[in-house]
Amino acid sequence: MPSGGDDFTPASLPQPEPGLSVEIDIPEVVAEVRRAFERYEDALVNNRVDVLNELFWADPRTLRYGVGEILRSHDEIAAFRTGRDCAVANTEFRREAWPGRLGRQSQTWVRMPEGWRIVSAHVSIMEDPIRAGSGGA
Repeated sequence: MPSGGDDFTPASLPQPEPGLSVEIDIPEVVAEVRRAFERYEDALVNNRVDVLNELFWADPRTLRYGVGEILRSHDEIAAFRTGRDCAVANTEFRREAWPGRLGRQSQTWVRMPEGWRIVSAHVSIMEDPIRAGSGGA
C-alpha cells in the first residue's frame, strides 16, 4: 500500500466502462507473442546478442531485472549483453555418501571492482537417472 496518507483501495482504481469487455487468449495474439518469445529464448540459448538487443524496446524507460542487476534503459541492457563481466558455470557431481543421487550446481558470476563474485547460486540433489538402478555403482 502506498504511504503518506494516499487513499488507495481497489474501489478507487479506474473501472471499465459498463458493457465493455476485455478479450483474452486471442489466438492470433497468442501466436504472435509465442513466436516472439520462442525467438527470444533461441537467441538467449544461442547467445545471439543482436537478436536479444533487437527484442528489447529501444527506449530509456525499458527495464530488465536480472539475477544480480537492475538495468534501466536499452543502452544498459545492450551493454550488459556485450560485456565481459558476467559468466555462468554449471556442473553435476556425485558423492559416495549419496549413492544413486546426482548433484547439480549453477552459479552466476559478475566481475566487481574487487574481483569475480557470485551473484546467484543453485544447488540441488535428485535421483541419478544413470545410476539410480545400480545402487550408485
